[in-house]
Amino acid sequence: MSGTQEQQDGPGLDEIVALCKRRGFIFPSSEIYGGVGSTYDFGHYGVLLKNNVKDEWWRAMLRDRDDIVAIDSAIIQNPRVWEASGHLSGFSDPLVQCLGKCKRRWREDHLREAIAAEGGDPAGEIHCPQCGGELSEPRQFNLMFETHVGPVAESGTEVYLRPETAQGIFINFKNVLQFARVKPPFGIAQIGKSFRNEITPGNFIFRTREFEQMEMEFFCPPDEAGRWHEHWMEERMRWYTELGIRPGNLTLREHGPDELSHYSSATSDIEYRFPMGYSELEGIANRGDFDLTQHAKFSGEKLEYFDQQSGERYVPHVIEPAAGVDRALLAFIVDAYDVEEVEGRSRTVLRLHPRLAPVKVAVMPLVNRDGMPERAREVYRSLRERIGAEYDQGGSIGKRYRRQDEIGTPWGVTIDGETAADGTVTLRDRDSLTQERVPIDGLADLLLDRLAADWRGPKPG
Repeated sequence: MSGTQEQQDGPGLDEIVALCKRRGFIFPSSEIYGGVGSTYDFGHYGVLLKNNVKDEWWRAMLRDRDDIVAIDSAIIQNPRVWEASGHLSGFSDPLVQCLGKCKRRWREDHLREAIAAEGGDPAGEIHCPQCGGELSEPRQFNLMFETHVGPVAESGTEVYLRPETAQGIFINFKNVLQFARVKPPFGIAQIGKSFRNEITPGNFIFRTREFEQMEMEFFCPPDEAGRWHEHWMEERMRWYTELGIRPGNLTLREHGPDELSHYSSATSDIEYRFPMGYSELEGIANRGDFDLTQHAKFSGEKLEYFDQQSGERYVPHVIEPAAGVDRALLAFIVDAYDVEEVEGRSRTVLRLHPRLAPVKVAVMPLVNRDGMPERAREVYRSLRERIGAEYDQGGSIGKRYRRQDEIGTPWGVTIDGETAADGTVTLRDRDSLTQERVPIDGLADLLLDRLAADWRGPKPG
């Protein structure tokens, strides 16, 4: 499946973009200067949500397992790394340029995929989708950003911003073996920025030139690679559904022989039903021993494992689950987005899993008098030490509820006239809209228990 296929019966991308800007999740970068194509800045709630996505990935990789270690490799690496990996010679896309009015550049393969999706002949003649003009002959366009090290740009100083985080793991395989006290099967995990000079970025943060990746390379004996590939496909599908993605919006698609990368013997994509159709959310690839073999060849270093018990020496095979932080964040927002009618009024709500929600609980005085703001501040300070809390005082209580619903805050705590008398507050649930009186004493423990509990939310499957 591809992004040109069936669209989701849910929010359009314009609605998601509007919500993200309205509530300070994401907005165009350099906006006061007219922006830069497909670059975005993350506001306060976007940063919190993004960090929660990454924390949940680290939880799945490190805290819930004992066979994976972490690494943080450099963005700028020796150019030979990209020669060995094949990126210098093969990391390119077919570029065509409009020879008519608009002069825009397009990826030829994307244009042909769009024609095929509409029932046309993908091998036939293609024209500029913007102005209908004639297109140039395709030429290969390398996707890596080139820069220079040192104060002067001259021959021999060329380096590249990494197009993926994976190679930083492979070139450190030997270091990890020596210092982390691990042996196959084991994984090395990393989250970091990558850069690709995409010809046609777009669809909001789905495809951008600067993005964050969550990649893990799992090194295993060659004869176990198939089993571990199956294991990681199941694990990664489970991660998304446990964090609230509806299973009906996910599919696992195996790559055909003509789609496989040069290093892969088997790859499957987890695809999500985005507003623009099913598109890749994460890839799980069996990379074989390609990367370690290539880096051993180009560096002259042995990148293999010696099993002292069996006396066997081998180059491990690698299973790679590779996901984009930004794409995962977008999928979580799209899947959580809901509009419903409550008491004759429309309510927009993000039904985010509580562990992902930027704010866990909002503390609100009912009115700004009678000592309620001061008491609310006390409750807020007691909660923020243990759970992600926010103090919200501006506007009517109804408007504040609506604002927190759009942020995705699962619980609201209201301090009202009864609070001073009996030490209780009103606890409002985002999804069910139920309200209950609970004592301030033990409130943090109550919320932490609910946060830790298994959650599925009321979203239809």
